[in-house]
Amino acid sequence: MRSNYLFTSESVSEGHPDKVADQISDSIVDLFLSKDPEARIACETLTTTQLVVLAGEIRCKGVFENDQWADGAQEEIERTVRETVKKIGYEQSGFHWETFRFENNLHAQSAHIAQGVDASGNKDEGAGDQGIMFGFACDETPDLMPATLDYSHKILAKMAADRHSGAAPFLEPDAKSQVTLRFENGKPVAATAIVVSTQHAPGYDNGDKEAELHDYVKSVVADVLPADLLSDATEYHINPTGSFEIGGPDGDAGLTGRKIIVDTYGGAAPHGGGAFSGKDPTKVDRSAAYITRYLAKNIVAAGLAKRCTIQLAYAIGVSKPLSLYVDTHGTGTVGDDAIENAIAGIAKLGGLTPRGIRTHLGLNKPIYQPTAAYGHFGRKPEGDLFPWEKTDLVDDLKAALAA
Repeated sequence: MRSNYLFTSESVSEGHPDKVADQISDSIVDLFLSKDPEARIACETLTTTQLVVLAGEIRCKGVFENDQWADGAQEEIERTVRETVKKIGYEQSGFHWETFRFENNLHAQSAHIAQGVDASGNKDEGAGDQGIMFGFACDETPDLMPATLDYSHKILAKMAADRHSGAAPFLEPDAKSQVTLRFENGKPVAATAIVVSTQHAPGYDNGDKEAELHDYVKSVVADVLPADLLSDATEYHINPTGSFEIGGPDGDAGLTGRKIIVDTYGGAAPHGGGAFSGKDPTKVDRSAAYITRYLAKNIVAAGLAKRCTIQLAYAIGVSKPLSLYVDTHGTGTVGDDAIENAIAGIAKLGGLTPRGIRTHLGLNKPIYQPTAAYGHFGRKPEGDLFPWEKTDLVDDLKAALAA
Protein backbone atom coordinates (compact mmCIF):
# COMPACT_ATOMS: atom_id res chain seq x y z
CA MET A 1 0.00 0.00 0.00
CA ARG A 2 1.17 3.53 -0.76
CA SER A 3 1.45 5.67 2.33
CA ASN A 4 1.76 9.15 0.75
CA TYR A 5 -0.77 10.22 -1.85
CA LEU A 6 -3.72 12.46 -2.81
CA PHE A 7 -7.20 10.93 -2.84
CA THR A 8 -10.57 12.38 -3.81
CA SER A 9 -14.22 11.44 -3.25
CA GLU A 10 -17.44 13.16 -4.26
CA SER A 11 -21.01 13.32 -3.00
CA VAL A 12 -24.28 14.61 -4.41
CA SER A 13 -27.22 16.15 -2.57
CA GLU A 14 -30.76 14.87 -2.12
CA GLY A 15 -31.79 17.21 -4.95
CA HIS A 16 -29.41 15.73 -7.53
CA PRO A 17 -31.58 14.13 -10.25
CA ASP A 18 -30.16 10.64 -9.70
CA LYS A 19 -30.71 10.97 -5.97
CA VAL A 20 -34.28 12.16 -6.55
CA ALA A 21 -34.77 8.91 -8.46
CA ASP A 22 -33.14 6.85 -5.68
CA GLN A 23 -35.33 8.43 -3.02
CA ILE A 24 -38.49 7.85 -5.02
CA SER A 25 -37.56 4.20 -5.60
CA ASP A 26 -36.86 3.67 -1.91
CA SER A 27 -40.09 5.43 -0.92
CA ILE A 28 -41.89 2.75 -2.97
CA VAL A 29 -39.86 0.01 -1.25
CA ASP A 30 -40.89 1.43 2.13
CA LEU A 31 -44.53 1.76 1.08
CA PHE A 32 -44.78 -1.89 0.04
CA LEU A 33 -42.79 -3.23 3.02
CA SER A 34 -45.13 -1.30 5.33
CA LYS A 35 -48.00 -3.30 3.80
CA ASP A 36 -46.23 -6.66 3.50
CA PRO A 37 -42.83 -7.39 5.13
CA GLU A 38 -42.29 -10.19 2.60
CA ALA A 39 -43.01 -7.97 -0.43
CA ARG A 40 -40.78 -8.26 -3.47
CA ILE A 41 -39.83 -4.96 -5.05
CA ALA A 42 -37.54 -3.91 -7.88
CA CYS A 43 -38.50 -0.33 -8.63
CA GLU A 44 -36.59 1.87 -11.07
CA THR A 45 -37.31 5.58 -11.44
CA LEU A 46 -36.67 8.03 -14.28
CA THR A 47 -36.85 11.76 -13.59
CA THR A 48 -36.67 14.55 -16.14
CA THR A 49 -38.34 17.90 -16.82
CA GLN A 50 -41.81 17.73 -15.23
CA LEU A 51 -41.92 13.92 -15.46
CA VAL A 52 -41.48 10.93 -13.14
CA VAL A 53 -41.71 7.37 -14.49
CA LEU A 54 -41.71 4.16 -12.41
CA ALA A 55 -40.84 0.77 -13.90
CA GLY A 56 -40.10 -2.62 -12.41
CA GLU A 57 -41.46 -5.76 -10.83
CA ILE A 58 -43.39 -6.21 -7.60
CA ARG A 59 -45.35 -8.67 -5.49
CA CYS A 60 -47.16 -7.37 -2.42
CA LYS A 61 -50.04 -8.91 -0.49
CA GLY A 62 -53.06 -6.66 -0.32
CA VAL A 63 -51.58 -4.22 -2.84
CA PHE A 64 -50.71 -6.09 -6.04
CA GLU A 65 -51.75 -9.72 -6.43
CA ASN A 66 -52.61 -11.81 -9.50
CA ASP A 67 -51.71 -8.87 -11.75
CA GLN A 68 -54.36 -6.73 -10.09
CA TRP A 69 -54.00 -3.50 -8.12
CA ALA A 70 -56.01 -3.17 -4.93
CA ASP A 71 -58.49 -0.31 -4.82
CA GLY A 72 -56.67 2.97 -4.20
CA ALA A 73 -53.19 1.42 -4.45
CA GLN A 74 -52.07 3.32 -7.53
CA GLU A 75 -53.30 6.59 -6.06
CA GLU A 76 -51.31 5.90 -2.87
CA ILE A 77 -48.20 5.23 -4.93
CA GLU A 78 -48.56 8.55 -6.72
CA ARG A 79 -49.13 10.40 -3.43
CA THR A 80 -46.00 8.78 -2.01
CA VAL A 81 -43.93 9.86 -5.01
CA ARG A 82 -45.20 13.44 -4.90
CA GLU A 83 -44.63 13.70 -1.15
CA THR A 84 -41.05 12.48 -1.62
CA VAL A 85 -40.33 15.19 -4.17
CA LYS A 86 -42.07 17.80 -2.01
CA LYS A 87 -39.91 16.84 0.98
CA ILE A 88 -36.76 17.32 -1.12
CA GLY A 89 -37.98 20.81 -1.94
CA TYR A 90 -38.77 20.96 -5.65
CA GLU A 91 -41.30 23.68 -6.42
CA GLN A 92 -39.78 24.97 -9.66
CA SER A 93 -41.37 25.49 -13.06
CA GLY A 94 -39.17 22.76 -14.57
CA PHE A 95 -39.88 20.28 -11.78
CA HIS A 96 -42.70 20.81 -9.28
CA TRP A 97 -43.96 18.13 -6.90
CA GLU A 98 -47.57 19.08 -7.49
CA THR A 99 -47.64 19.36 -11.28
CA PHE A 100 -45.16 16.91 -12.83
CA ARG A 101 -46.58 14.16 -15.04
CA PHE A 102 -46.48 10.71 -13.45
CA GLU A 103 -46.39 7.24 -14.98
CA ASN A 104 -46.59 3.97 -13.06
CA ASN A 105 -45.29 1.00 -15.08
CA LEU A 106 -44.74 -1.44 -12.20
CA HIS A 107 -45.89 -4.99 -12.97
CA ALA A 108 -45.78 -8.50 -11.54
CA GLN A 109 -42.54 -10.18 -10.52
CA SER A 110 -41.36 -12.91 -12.87
CA ALA A 111 -42.61 -16.32 -11.73
CA HIS A 112 -39.27 -17.83 -12.70
CA ILE A 113 -37.38 -15.43 -10.42
CA ALA A 114 -39.90 -16.00 -7.63
CA GLN A 115 -39.45 -19.78 -7.70
CA GLY A 116 -35.72 -19.39 -7.17
CA VAL A 117 -36.03 -16.90 -4.33
CA ASP A 118 -38.97 -18.29 -2.34
CA ALA A 119 -38.51 -20.97 0.29
CA SER A 120 -40.43 -24.19 -0.35
CA GLY A 121 -40.38 -27.64 1.29
CA ASN A 122 -36.82 -28.30 2.41
CA LYS A 123 -35.45 -25.50 0.21
CA ASP A 124 -34.29 -22.40 2.04
CA GLU A 125 -34.94 -18.99 0.54
CA GLY A 126 -32.42 -18.35 -2.22
CA ALA A 127 -30.55 -15.22 -3.24
CA GLY A 128 -32.50 -12.94 -5.56
CA ASP A 129 -29.66 -12.85 -8.07
CA GLN A 130 -26.07 -13.85 -8.61
CA GLY A 131 -23.39 -11.30 -7.82
CA ILE A 132 -20.51 -10.10 -5.69
CA MET A 133 -20.86 -7.62 -2.83
CA PHE A 134 -18.21 -5.69 -0.92
CA GLY A 135 -18.08 -4.07 2.48
CA PHE A 136 -15.39 -1.77 3.85
CA ALA A 137 -14.34 0.10 6.96
CA CYS A 138 -11.26 2.07 8.01
CA ASP A 139 -10.16 4.16 10.97
CA GLU A 140 -9.85 7.51 9.12
CA THR A 141 -12.97 8.97 10.80
CA PRO A 142 -15.07 8.22 13.91
CA ASP A 143 -17.70 6.75 11.55
CA LEU A 144 -15.02 4.30 10.32
CA MET A 145 -15.43 5.61 6.78
CA PRO A 146 -13.02 7.02 4.19
CA ALA A 147 -12.42 10.63 5.20
CA THR A 148 -12.79 12.08 1.70
CA LEU A 149 -16.31 10.66 1.31
CA ASP A 150 -17.37 11.29 4.90
CA TYR A 151 -16.59 15.00 4.62
CA SER A 152 -18.13 15.26 1.15
CA HIS A 153 -21.41 13.85 2.48
CA LYS A 154 -21.41 16.04 5.57
CA ILE A 155 -20.84 19.26 3.60
CA LEU A 156 -23.97 18.65 1.55
CA ALA A 157 -26.03 17.38 4.48
CA LYS A 158 -25.26 20.61 6.38
CA MET A 159 -26.19 22.71 3.37
CA ALA A 160 -29.47 20.82 2.98
CA ALA A 161 -30.29 21.29 6.66
CA ASP A 162 -29.68 25.03 6.32
CA ARG A 163 -31.83 25.17 3.19
CA HIS A 164 -34.73 23.38 4.87
CA SER A 165 -34.48 25.48 8.04
CA GLY A 166 -34.35 28.77 6.12
CA ALA A 167 -30.84 29.59 7.35
CA ALA A 168 -29.61 29.60 3.73
CA PRO A 169 -32.65 30.65 1.65
CA PHE A 170 -30.56 31.25 -1.46
CA LEU A 171 -29.84 27.52 -1.83
CA GLU A 172 -31.85 25.26 -4.13
CA PRO A 173 -31.98 21.44 -3.84
CA ASP A 174 -29.38 20.30 -6.41
CA ALA A 175 -25.73 20.26 -5.29
CA LYS A 176 -22.44 18.35 -5.56
CA SER A 177 -19.30 18.30 -3.44
CA GLN A 178 -15.81 16.89 -3.79
CA VAL A 179 -12.98 16.67 -1.27
CA THR A 180 -9.31 16.00 -2.02
CA LEU A 181 -7.06 15.11 0.92
CA ARG A 182 -3.33 14.57 1.13
CA PHE A 183 -2.35 11.44 3.01
CA GLU A 184 0.99 10.89 4.72
CA ASN A 185 1.81 7.53 6.26
CA GLY A 186 -1.71 6.50 5.35
CA LYS A 187 -3.41 9.26 7.37
CA PRO A 188 -5.17 12.40 6.07
CA VAL A 189 -3.09 15.47 6.90
CA ALA A 190 -4.39 18.27 4.65
CA ALA A 191 -7.31 19.23 2.43
CA THR A 192 -5.76 20.33 -0.84
CA ALA A 193 -8.98 21.04 -2.77
CA ILE A 194 -12.69 21.49 -2.03
CA VAL A 195 -15.25 21.60 -4.85
CA VAL A 196 -18.87 22.61 -4.22
CA SER A 197 -21.41 23.29 -6.94
CA THR A 198 -24.84 24.27 -5.68
CA GLN A 199 -28.04 25.31 -7.37
CA HIS A 200 -28.95 28.80 -6.21
CA ALA A 201 -31.58 31.53 -6.38
CA PRO A 202 -31.33 34.09 -9.20
CA GLY A 203 -28.61 36.70 -8.76
CA TYR A 204 -26.19 34.63 -6.69
CA ASP A 205 -23.71 34.29 -9.54
CA ASN A 206 -22.12 37.74 -9.38
CA GLY A 207 -21.35 40.67 -7.12
CA ASP A 208 -22.11 40.76 -3.41
CA LYS A 209 -24.58 37.88 -3.58
CA GLU A 210 -22.00 35.62 -5.19
CA ALA A 211 -19.53 36.58 -2.44
CA GLU A 212 -22.20 35.78 0.17
CA LEU A 213 -22.71 32.33 -1.34
CA HIS A 214 -18.97 31.66 -1.47
CA ASP A 215 -18.48 32.79 2.13
CA TYR A 216 -21.36 30.59 3.23
CA VAL A 217 -19.93 27.48 1.54
CA LYS A 218 -16.51 28.09 3.11
CA SER A 219 -18.15 28.41 6.53
CA VAL A 220 -19.86 25.04 6.03
CA VAL A 221 -16.56 23.44 5.05
CA ALA A 222 -14.95 24.91 8.17
CA ASP A 223 -17.75 23.46 10.31
CA VAL A 224 -17.40 19.99 8.79
CA LEU A 225 -13.68 19.40 8.30
CA PRO A 226 -11.24 19.26 11.20
CA ALA A 227 -9.47 22.59 11.48
CA ASP A 228 -6.03 21.06 11.13
CA LEU A 229 -6.86 19.85 7.61
CA LEU A 230 -7.64 23.36 6.32
CA SER A 231 -5.14 26.11 5.58
CA ASP A 232 -4.51 29.05 3.27
CA ALA A 233 -3.18 26.51 0.77
CA THR A 234 -6.57 24.77 0.45
CA GLU A 235 -8.05 25.46 -3.00
CA TYR A 236 -11.78 26.21 -3.24
CA HIS A 237 -13.78 25.76 -6.42
CA ILE A 238 -17.29 27.02 -5.68
CA ASN A 239 -19.76 26.96 -8.58
CA PRO A 240 -16.82 26.98 -11.02
CA THR A 241 -19.12 27.23 -14.07
CA GLY A 242 -20.39 30.58 -12.75
CA SER A 243 -24.17 30.12 -12.67
CA PHE A 244 -26.26 27.17 -11.47
CA GLU A 245 -29.92 28.20 -11.47
CA ILE A 246 -31.34 25.35 -13.59
CA GLY A 247 -30.86 22.10 -11.71
CA GLY A 248 -32.40 18.85 -10.62
CA PRO A 249 -34.40 16.78 -13.12
CA ASP A 250 -35.04 19.92 -15.18
CA GLY A 251 -31.30 20.34 -15.77
CA ASP A 252 -30.38 16.68 -16.21
CA ALA A 253 -32.33 13.41 -16.30
CA GLY A 254 -32.04 11.18 -13.25
CA LEU A 255 -32.07 7.39 -12.92
CA THR A 256 -32.10 5.02 -9.97
CA GLY A 257 -28.75 3.44 -9.22
CA ARG A 258 -26.34 5.77 -11.02
CA LYS A 259 -24.52 6.92 -7.89
CA ILE A 260 -23.25 3.63 -6.48
CA ILE A 261 -19.80 4.98 -5.57
CA VAL A 262 -21.38 7.92 -3.74
CA ASP A 263 -23.65 5.42 -1.98
CA THR A 264 -20.76 3.25 -0.78
CA TYR A 265 -17.12 4.22 -0.16
CA GLY A 266 -16.25 7.02 -2.56
CA GLY A 267 -13.91 4.86 -4.61
CA ALA A 268 -11.76 3.88 -1.62
CA ALA A 269 -12.99 0.27 -1.83
CA PRO A 270 -14.28 -2.07 -4.54
CA HIS A 271 -17.94 -2.16 -5.54
CA GLY A 272 -19.71 -5.27 -6.77
CA GLY A 273 -21.69 -3.37 -9.38
CA GLY A 274 -25.24 -3.68 -8.07
CA ALA A 275 -27.17 -0.62 -6.92
CA PHE A 276 -29.15 -0.61 -3.67
CA SER A 277 -32.13 1.72 -3.99
CA GLY A 278 -35.45 0.38 -5.22
CA LYS A 279 -34.72 -3.18 -4.09
CA ASP A 280 -36.27 -5.18 -1.27
CA PRO A 281 -33.78 -6.94 1.05
CA THR A 282 -34.08 -10.37 -0.61
CA LYS A 283 -31.89 -8.79 -3.28
CA VAL A 284 -28.37 -9.52 -2.08
CA ASP A 285 -27.13 -6.49 -4.01
CA ARG A 286 -28.57 -4.62 -1.05
CA SER A 287 -28.65 -6.94 1.97
CA ALA A 288 -25.26 -8.58 1.42
CA ALA A 289 -23.63 -5.17 0.87
CA TYR A 290 -25.12 -4.15 4.22
CA ILE A 291 -23.88 -7.24 6.06
CA THR A 292 -20.37 -6.91 4.62
CA ARG A 293 -20.21 -3.28 5.82
CA TYR A 294 -21.46 -4.48 9.22
CA LEU A 295 -18.77 -7.14 9.41
CA ALA A 296 -15.97 -4.85 8.22
CA LYS A 297 -17.00 -2.09 10.63
CA ASN A 298 -17.11 -4.46 13.60
CA ILE A 299 -13.69 -5.86 12.69
CA VAL A 300 -12.18 -2.36 12.73
CA ALA A 301 -14.17 -1.36 15.83
CA ALA A 302 -12.85 -4.46 17.61
CA GLY A 303 -9.27 -3.34 16.95
CA LEU A 304 -8.62 -6.34 14.74
CA ALA A 305 -7.56 -4.12 11.82
CA LYS A 306 -7.23 -0.49 10.80
CA ARG A 307 -8.67 -1.19 7.35
CA CYS A 308 -10.85 -4.05 6.16
CA THR A 309 -12.48 -5.14 2.91
CA ILE A 310 -14.93 -8.05 2.79
CA GLN A 311 -16.44 -9.79 -0.24
CA LEU A 312 -19.40 -12.17 -0.46
CA ALA A 313 -20.64 -13.95 -3.59
CA TYR A 314 -24.02 -15.56 -4.34
CA ALA A 315 -25.88 -17.51 -7.03
CA ILE A 316 -29.54 -16.89 -7.82
CA GLY A 317 -31.81 -19.31 -6.00
CA VAL A 318 -28.98 -20.59 -3.75
CA SER A 319 -29.10 -19.66 -0.08
CA LYS A 320 -25.52 -20.10 1.09
CA PRO A 321 -22.81 -17.71 -0.10
CA LEU A 322 -20.34 -19.15 -2.58
CA SER A 323 -17.39 -17.41 -0.96
CA LEU A 324 -16.33 -15.18 1.92
CA TYR A 325 -13.14 -13.13 1.55
CA VAL A 326 -11.50 -10.89 4.14
CA ASP A 327 -8.60 -8.52 3.42
CA THR A 328 -7.20 -6.32 6.19
CA HIS A 329 -4.60 -4.81 3.86
CA GLY A 330 -1.70 -5.74 6.10
CA THR A 331 -3.20 -3.93 9.11
CA GLY A 332 -4.72 -6.95 10.89
CA THR A 333 -3.72 -8.09 14.35
CA VAL A 334 -4.61 -11.68 13.39
CA GLY A 335 -4.60 -13.52 10.08
CA ASP A 336 -7.30 -12.76 7.54
CA ASP A 337 -8.12 -16.47 7.31
CA ALA A 338 -8.68 -16.55 11.07
CA ILE A 339 -11.18 -13.69 10.76
CA GLU A 340 -12.95 -15.55 7.94
CA ASN A 341 -13.25 -18.64 10.15
CA ALA A 342 -14.48 -16.53 13.06
CA ILE A 343 -17.24 -14.97 10.95
CA ALA A 344 -18.31 -18.37 9.64
CA GLY A 345 -18.60 -19.66 13.21
CA ILE A 346 -20.91 -16.94 14.59
CA ALA A 347 -24.32 -18.62 14.70
CA LYS A 348 -26.38 -15.42 14.97
CA LEU A 349 -25.29 -14.45 11.43
CA GLY A 350 -27.39 -17.32 10.08
CA GLY A 351 -24.70 -18.59 7.74
CA LEU A 352 -24.90 -15.29 5.83
CA THR A 353 -27.88 -16.60 3.87
CA PRO A 354 -30.32 -14.00 2.55
CA ARG A 355 -32.84 -14.84 5.28
CA GLY A 356 -30.11 -15.01 7.93
CA ILE A 357 -28.90 -11.54 6.97
CA ARG A 358 -32.40 -10.06 6.96
CA THR A 359 -33.23 -11.64 10.31
CA HIS A 360 -30.05 -10.52 12.06
CA LEU A 361 -30.18 -6.95 10.77
CA GLY A 362 -33.98 -6.61 10.80
CA LEU A 363 -34.20 -5.59 7.16
CA ASN A 364 -37.84 -6.46 6.39
CA LYS A 365 -38.99 -3.04 7.52
CA PRO A 366 -39.70 0.30 5.81
CA ILE A 367 -36.28 1.79 6.62
CA TYR A 368 -34.84 2.57 3.22
CA GLN A 369 -35.75 6.07 2.06
CA PRO A 370 -33.31 7.68 4.56
CA THR A 371 -30.49 5.64 2.97
CA ALA A 372 -31.03 7.14 -0.47
CA ALA A 373 -29.13 10.42 0.08
CA TYR A 374 -25.79 11.15 1.80
CA GLY A 375 -24.62 7.54 1.74
CA HIS A 376 -25.82 4.16 2.95
CA PHE A 377 -22.80 3.81 5.24
CA GLY A 378 -21.19 5.89 7.95
CA ARG A 379 -24.62 6.89 9.29
CA LYS A 380 -25.78 6.86 12.90
CA PRO A 381 -27.94 3.84 13.80
CA GLU A 382 -31.16 5.03 15.42
CA GLY A 383 -34.10 2.78 16.22
CA ASP A 384 -34.63 0.52 13.22
CA LEU A 385 -32.57 2.73 10.91
CA PHE A 386 -29.07 1.81 9.69
CA PRO A 387 -28.73 -1.40 11.77
CA TRP A 388 -25.67 -2.39 9.71
CA GLU A 389 -23.83 0.51 11.34
CA LYS A 390 -24.06 -1.00 14.83
CA THR A 391 -20.90 -2.36 16.42
CA ASP A 392 -22.66 -5.05 18.46
CA LEU A 393 -20.64 -7.92 16.94
CA VAL A 394 -17.34 -6.88 18.50
CA ASP A 395 -17.56 -9.25 21.48
CA ASP A 396 -18.68 -12.15 19.26
CA LEU A 397 -15.70 -11.67 16.97
CA LYS A 398 -13.26 -11.53 19.86
CA ALA A 399 -14.79 -14.62 21.45
CA ALA A 400 -14.69 -16.56 18.19
CA LEU A 401 -11.05 -15.68 17.67
CA ALA A 402 -10.17 -16.62 21.21
CA ALA A 403 -11.85 -20.03 20.96
